[in-house]
Amino acid sequence: MNVVYLDNNATTAIAPEVFEAMTPYLTSHYANPSSQYSFAQDVREAVENSRDAIAAHLKIKSSELIFTGSGTESANLAVKGVAYAHRSRGNHIITSAVEHPCVLESCKALEKEGFEVTYLPVNKEGEISIEELKAAITDKTILISIMFANNEIGTIQPIRKIGDIAKEHKILFHVDAVQAVGKIPVFPKELNVDLLGFAAHKFYGPKGIGGLYIRNGVRLEKVISGGHQERNRRPGTESAANIVGMAKALELCVNSMVEESQNESELRDYLETELVKKIPECFINAKNANRIPGTTSITFKYIEGESILLSLDMYGICVSSGSACSAGDLAASHVILGIGVPIEDAQGTIRFGIGKYNTKEECDKVIEVLPKAIEKLRMMSPLYNV
Repeated sequence: MNVVYLDNNATTAIAPEVFEAMTPYLTSHYANPSSQYSFAQDVREAVENSRDAIAAHLKIKSSELIFTGSGTESANLAVKGVAYAHRSRGNHIITSAVEHPCVLESCKALEKEGFEVTYLPVNKEGEISIEELKAAITDKTILISIMFANNEIGTIQPIRKIGDIAKEHKILFHVDAVQAVGKIPVFPKELNVDLLGFAAHKFYGPKGIGGLYIRNGVRLEKVISGGHQERNRRPGTESAANIVGMAKALELCVNSMVEESQNESELRDYLETELVKKIPECFINAKNANRIPGTTSITFKYIEGESILLSLDMYGICVSSGSACSAGDLAASHVILGIGVPIEDAQGTIRFGIGKYNTKEECDKVIEVLPKAIEKLRMMSPLYNV
């Protein structure tokens, strides 16, 4: 059975060119880049060249980029690192109610240590209110952390406006850009962002490697004890192969961004239009928001998302019922609830993540299979009134 992979928000396939670029650093060039002999310094050069390339794509200085093990680690280091370094000045953090768990759980952990956190609500399109953000600021606010694009519904937040407000009040601004980097232009300095995290496996690079932009002059404490790698902010031996792979993946995405964005948006719109036409009592979440291309979240009333997911899986169609980091959690998505979808409907939500390798034919298969699966599941549902 040919797999129709439509879960590119969870992870993406490694591009062949990326795998080719990584291979020497998995085989012949295996030395620790922190070692002093020339065999290792060749690897160090590859790491630093990759840092330079990624920094150039983001329009930042190479000295402002460190490598981490994931987007989750980047967020933990940014949120907790800033909180610990600035706690003498204040203990208040502002974030949104629809952030990725890596930010929400970091904030909850800090609350247990005496920090105060304001969780801004969002409207039905998943957008925060700029006025509510301004009203939440106090003289103890040390950090604002708002994601660039939502991983479940695709909503893009007004990052530039938030950055201007943070700068005006001299508050550090962190952005989780895991779902944005590689898909849309992301330039932290132009947006007045102080810290910004991303992960290679979201844009056709390897898993196990992330990046964190830290504006020069920003103080933060490291959250992992160890050596002095990555400017003494993230100890641990650098993964040269993954770093090289991330640089190559971002290069490919930047070079094809306009074309891929248009293609993914067209496929998303086609899929949404046909499914809404063929399936009664379903709706697109955040349909009118400014969304990243390729992401759509659809709620089907009277049934559970897990049953839809399993039904599609029998046909080799891979989708998600929410964030991949929450897989196995049967509770309704905090994002879908956050945009005002009733809990009895929220559990019937499916996320489709369209990527550059997807085709119209694959979307047609979903359009053929899903209406029948929904009808069958609804006939078995006690909530469905025929």
